[in-house]
Amino acid sequence: MSTDPHQPAPATDGSLRTCAGEGFHPHLTAPDTDPDAAVPLRARLHHVRAGELDGDTAQSGGMRRFAAISGRTVGSEKLWMGETHVAPATASSDHHHGESETAIHVVSGHPEFVFLDHSSGEPVEVRLRTGPGDYVFVPPYVPHREENPDPAHEAVVVIARSTQEAIVVNLPSLHTES
Repeated sequence: MSTDPHQPAPATDGSLRTCAGEGFHPHLTAPDTDPDAAVPLRARLHHVRAGELDGDTAQSGGMRRFAAISGRTVGSEKLWMGETHVAPATASSDHHHGESETAIHVVSGHPEFVFLDHSSGEPVEVRLRTGPGDYVFVPPYVPHREENPDPAHEAVVVIARSTQEAIVVNLPSLHTES
């Protein structure tokens, strides 16, 4: 076992893995340098553990969003990534994500994504019913909402956005123009 606190301990398979507290965080400084000089955020990989997600994010009613990768957490400039949890038998408020393109990967549960399809001239409400392993793409400025119809289980999705922070613009309805 390594005695150097800056070196990860070998895993049972011989590979090196970080241990709790060894992941890089923006507030840390480079070893053997001026303690007031921060490590450039874009000069190394960042490890964000599942228990270290940042809940101080833009929110919509009925959902909890947690940032993993963002400008604030790791210094990203063009990307945001995190988790969204939708409680059982609940729905988010209607919202859009501004200029962000949004990709969604369903981890657990069967969330439904509701939007208005204007392709036939008249707006028609469309409900995408999803399950674990499915993906959904949300273009910029498209009003939508997430619902979890399951009365007993939370739905969890991973979100990736093309902006470095989670833009959420809550709306009074899907029919609201952005």
